[in-house]
Amino acid sequence: MATIKPFDALRPKPDLAGCICELPYDVMSSAEARAITTRNPLSFLRVSKPEVDLPSDTDIHSPKVYAKGLENLTSLVSQGALRRDVLPCLYLYRQVMGDHAQVGLVAAASCQEYLAGIIKKHELTRVDKEDDRVRHIETLNSQTGPVFLTYRANATFDAFVANKISTAAEVDFTSADGVRHTTWTISLAQEITFIEETFAAIPFLYIADGHHRSAAAARIFTSRKGQGNSARFLAVIFAHNQMQILPYNRVLKDLNGHTPAALMEKLRAVFDIRECSDAKPASKHELGLYLGGKWSRLSFRPEFLASVDPIENLDVTLLQKLILAPLFGIDDPRTSTRINFVGGIRGTAELEKLVNAGDYACAISMYPTSIEDLMSIADAGGIMPPKSTWFEPKLRDGLFSHMI
Repeated sequence: MATIKPFDALRPKPDLAGCICELPYDVMSSAEARAITTRNPLSFLRVSKPEVDLPSDTDIHSPKVYAKGLENLTSLVSQGALRRDVLPCLYLYRQVMGDHAQVGLVAAASCQEYLAGIIKKHELTRVDKEDDRVRHIETLNSQTGPVFLTYRANATFDAFVANKISTAAEVDFTSADGVRHTTWTISLAQEITFIEETFAAIPFLYIADGHHRSAAAARIFTSRKGQGNSARFLAVIFAHNQMQILPYNRVLKDLNGHTPAALMEKLRAVFDIRECSDAKPASKHELGLYLGGKWSRLSFRPEFLASVDPIENLDVTLLQKLILAPLFGIDDPRTSTRINFVGGIRGTAELEKLVNAGDYACAISMYPTSIEDLMSIADAGGIMPPKSTWFEPKLRDGLFSHMI
């Protein structure tokens, strides 16, 4: 069962939400964040990336950085830009990006259920990134960035949500990237009870994005022994059939000593290859290769697709085992400096630009990993290869904070 609870969120004044709320701290550089906060002193990046208010050579993991985050959060509260709800509530959060819309439940999820595997993960975490989030949460006594969770859709809850979002919204703004963000507050006791009981019948939740945030929250829960509100973490929970996963593409610095012609000949042992003007693969087990100023469509040969293991059957796994390691000499894509990853939100034109500029020798466009594959792998206790998924739209930091 999945236990979710209401909480008394710290939230922006509705008319200031568009100024305050920002993309997650980890999708932009300090320099990019500094440019934004220079134009907008209310930006939540001053809380989530507080190095923007310190000299540019400051170590971003210095204690004074986290202290500046607390100072900036306190300032937003003291000036009334952020206000804490009087009573615990649940919330709905809708995002509209082009033709895609998704509505999530904002709630406090259980750290104990994360540790017990009821909230399932599919990625490994890095200790340094966990440490950063632990220090941030501990210093601010607040979780300011939500974990992005999903669950197998429930028709009863879908009907409740559809009815709720037909009522007047509390917050409604469109961010600079064109994504519309709308929220509703659920404060009635009977509605909260209904939602709690509905999720109690859902066996598992799955982390889509936010593995380091959830791991950090669990560490704090353990160290504080659940005191205060530390037993729970901030989450936005979406039905699996509303999720939008974009591809996570690859660019390679060199051809590992191969000529383009020799590389293509070796690739023919693994793929059926044809020239193609469309840079985006049309289905699973297809890749796009940009080399020498033109795109080719690469389809894995059937003999490489016989495994019933969901991890072994992922395109990112097949690419690593059959191509990146043996042909390009990239044994560990986590640490190699000869490969980089480009989120699908940037499009395939970005891949062409990087190669045409001479920064990379070739690019590989991927077909998006499915949410069904993600859940199947998590159910089996598996770990997906790095950079397997890119979820869009991104949740906004600052729209809800959970005070622990």
